[in-house]
Amino acid sequence: MDYAINEMEQEVLNATREFAQKKLKPLRAEMDAKEQFSNEILEEYRKSGLMGLWLPEEYGGLGGGITCLAMAFEELSRVCAGLALTPGTTALGAIPMFLAATKEQRDRWCPDIASGKKLWAFALTEPEAGSDATALKTTAIKDGDYYVVNGTKHFISTGKEADFYTVAVNVNPARGARGISLLVIEKGTPGFSFGKKEEKMGIRTNPTYELIFENVRVPKENLLGSEGRGLLYVQETLDYSRPGVAAQAVGIAQGALDETIPYLRTRKQFGQPIITFQALGHKVAELAAKVEAGRALVYSLTHRMDEEFLPAVKNALANGTTVHDELKKLKGARWTKYSAEAKLFCSNVAMEVADECVTLCGGIAYMRDFPLEKYMRDAKITQIYEGTVHIQKNEIITALIKEYAAKGDEE
Repeated sequence: MDYAINEMEQEVLNATREFAQKKLKPLRAEMDAKEQFSNEILEEYRKSGLMGLWLPEEYGGLGGGITCLAMAFEELSRVCAGLALTPGTTALGAIPMFLAATKEQRDRWCPDIASGKKLWAFALTEPEAGSDATALKTTAIKDGDYYVVNGTKHFISTGKEADFYTVAVNVNPARGARGISLLVIEKGTPGFSFGKKEEKMGIRTNPTYELIFENVRVPKENLLGSEGRGLLYVQETLDYSRPGVAAQAVGIAQGALDETIPYLRTRKQFGQPIITFQALGHKVAELAAKVEAGRALVYSLTHRMDEEFLPAVKNALANGTTVHDELKKLKGARWTKYSAEAKLFCSNVAMEVADECVTLCGGIAYMRDFPLEKYMRDAKITQIYEGTVHIQKNEIITALIKEYAAKGDEE
C-alpha cells in the first residue's frame, strides 16, 4: 500500500527495518528471558542515528517529525517491542520538553538526545494517579532559585537507565490540576532514588521502576513552560505520542503475522499445508486486513500532524520561541480524538492478531522457543500505557459530544 511516503521516510523505513533484523532479532529472546536492558543495543542505536529521527537537523537529528518516529517504532516493534522502547521512551520523555522548552533549554538538552548520549523518561503515573493524572501527589515547592520535590512515581519505563526525567509535579497543591507543572530532573540529583523494579508480562527488556523524590532540589531553570500549565503540556504530548503507540501495535501485529504465515504454509495436516484450509485462510485474511487498516489510520494521522508540527518547529527555531506557542498559531484544534482513535483501534488489533496467531499455530506457539507467545505478551501493554482503551473511548466520546453540540448550535 502506498501511504504517500516521501524520500526521507522511505530511507528511514528501509534503515530501521534492516537495523531491526540485524541488531534486534538476534538478541530479542535472550534479553526478554533475562529481563535485562541491553547496553549493546543502546550502543547500536547511538551509532545508527535512530535516536534523533524526529529532532531538527540543528540539534543533530534528521528532522523527520512524527511520521518518521512512528515508522521507526513500527519496524522496530515488528521484531521486538521491548528493545524498540529505547528510542521510544526517550522520545516520550523528550517531547513535552521539546514542546514547552525555551531556546536555551532546547540548546542544552536536544543535542544529547539526538545523539543518544542521554536517555530520557516520562514520569507521570503515581500509585493514586494513573488514568486520573490530576490526582498526582508529587509536589514541587518553590524555595528561592529551586523547587523542592517530594513524592513517588511508579511504572516508569526505562527506569534507572534514563539520564533525565520529565516529571509531572504540583507546585501549588491548593490549586489542584491548575498547579500541575513539568520539571526536568537529572539522575544523580541528591534525594532522587529508585525503588522497586517491576516484573512484567511483556516488554521485559525495558526496565520499569519506581522513582522516589525526597527533598530533591531542582533548579528553577528546569521548569518547562509556565507554572500551572503542566497538564496542558501532558495532554499535548499524548496527542503526539499516542500515534507512536498505535504504530508499535501495528508493528507487533505485523510481526505476529510474519511468524504465523510461513509456519502455516509449511505445517501439514491431513496431507496438505494448513493455510490451505479455508477456515484458517479466511482468519489470516481478516487479520491482515485489520493490520493494514490500522497502518492506514496511523499514517494518515501522522502525515497530517507533520503538516503543522514541522513548520512549527522551523518557526520556533527561527524566532527563538517555543514549539508549543508556534503550534497554537498554526492549528485550530487538538489531535486528541484522532490520536485516541488510532491508539484504541490499533492496540485492540494487536491483541486480537497476536491471540489469534497463537491459536492458529497451536501448541508450538505456546512454547518459549517460538516467538509468537512473546508477541502476545508484548501486545497487551499497547492497550494500557499512555491511556488505557477505556480512557481512549472517553476521549473520543467527549470530542464527539462537543462536535455534535456545536453542529446543533449552528443549526
